[in-house]
Amino acid sequence: MYLMQSDAIGTIIWFLMFFVLIFLYPRLMLSQLIFKLEQSAKKMELMSHKANLMIAKKLEKHPTKELKSDINEFTDFFVVEPSNIDPYGLVRKIDQTIRGMESRFNEFANKIAGKKNDKEKQEINYSLRAAIGLRQIAKIVRHNVELAKKFKNLQIAMILQMQLPLIEKIAEGEFKGTEAFMNGWPIGDGIGPLVAASLIKSSKEIAEDVVVGETTIKGRKCFVLKAKGPAPHLGRIDEAISWIMKRHKIARIITIDAAQKLEGEKSGSVAEGVGFAMGGIGQREMIENVLLPMKKPIDSIVVKVGMTEAILPMKKEIYKALPKVKTALDKSVERAGKNEKVIIIGVGNSCGIRDDEKAVDETEQIVEKLDEMYKKEKENEKGGWF
Repeated sequence: MYLMQSDAIGTIIWFLMFFVLIFLYPRLMLSQLIFKLEQSAKKMELMSHKANLMIAKKLEKHPTKELKSDINEFTDFFVVEPSNIDPYGLVRKIDQTIRGMESRFNEFANKIAGKKNDKEKQEINYSLRAAIGLRQIAKIVRHNVELAKKFKNLQIAMILQMQLPLIEKIAEGEFKGTEAFMNGWPIGDGIGPLVAASLIKSSKEIAEDVVVGETTIKGRKCFVLKAKGPAPHLGRIDEAISWIMKRHKIARIITIDAAQKLEGEKSGSVAEGVGFAMGGIGQREMIENVLLPMKKPIDSIVVKVGMTEAILPMKKEIYKALPKVKTALDKSVERAGKNEKVIIIGVGNSCGIRDDEKAVDETEQIVEKLDEMYKKEKENEKGGWF
C-alpha cells in the first residue's frame, strides 16, 4: 500500500515537473543563448573599436579624441543602392554611385591624412573600407541580440546562434584585412595583379589607377593591365580596355582573378573558364556591354581562395599558384592566332604589389614572413572540437 502511494506521488511530481519545464526550459535556453550571443556581440564591437584605433594610430602616435571621433563617425558611412524598378541605364547609375563613394573615401582620407604621401593615404582609404565592413557586422549582430532580448524571442536567438560561426569568421577576416591594408601587405585578392606584374618590365598609367605593360608570349603581342601599385587600388579597368582597343586590334581578352573556393577545394588551386572574371558590380557589366557585341573571345583563369582569404594577407598556397597560372596563361594566349594581339588583365587589389616583375620577389619575402606569423598563431590557438 505504501509503495503504491509512493509511486502515485512520484508520478504526480514527475508530471508537475514536466509541465513546469515546458514553460521554464525555453526561458532557460533563451537566457543561455543570450549570454553567449552577448559575448560574441561584445567581441565584434571590440574588434571594430581596435580596427578604428589602428587607423588612428597610423595617422598619429597618440591620436586625439577628435581624430578618433571622426574615424568612428565615418565608419557609419553607407551607400544607397540605385533603384532597379526601371532597369534601363541601371549600370550607369551604379557606376555613378560607386564613383561618388570613391570620391567621399578619397576626400575623408585626404582630410585626416593631409601630411601623408599618396601611398599612405590609399592604405588608410582601404583600411577604412574594411573597418566599415567590420562595424556593420558588429551593429547587425548587436541589433539581433537586442531584438531577442527585447521580445524574449528564442527563434531570433537560435537563428543568430546558427549563423554566428560564419559571421565571426567574416568579422575576423575584415579585422585582419584592415591590418593588411594598414601595413601595405599583399592580400589574397592581389594574385591577379601579381601575375600581371610578373609579366611587366616597365609600365605606364593609361587610365585612372591602371597601368599597362607590353610583352610577347608565344609570338603574340600582349598588353598586360593591372591596378596601379603598390598602394591599394582597384582602378578603372573598363577605361583602360577602351584606351587599348581604340589604338589596337585585339583578338582575345584574358582575365586572371581570385575566386571563392568551395569547402573541400584547396586554396591556391587554379581553374580555367570563359567570361570576364571580375568581382563587384558596375565595371564588369560596362566592360561586357562593350566586348560581347564585338564577339571578342574572353578567357578567365581563377585562383581559388577561401571565404575570407581574398581580404586576408596573402597566404603561401595562394602565392604558390603563380607558376600554374602562368602555364594556363600560355595555353590561353596560344588560342589567339600568330601575330595577333591579346589583352591580359590581372584583376584585383594591388595592395603591396608594385608594377613590374620585381613584385614577385618582394611579395615572396612578405608571404614567407606572414606564413611564419600564421604558424605561430595556430600554435597558440587552444580548444577545438574535442
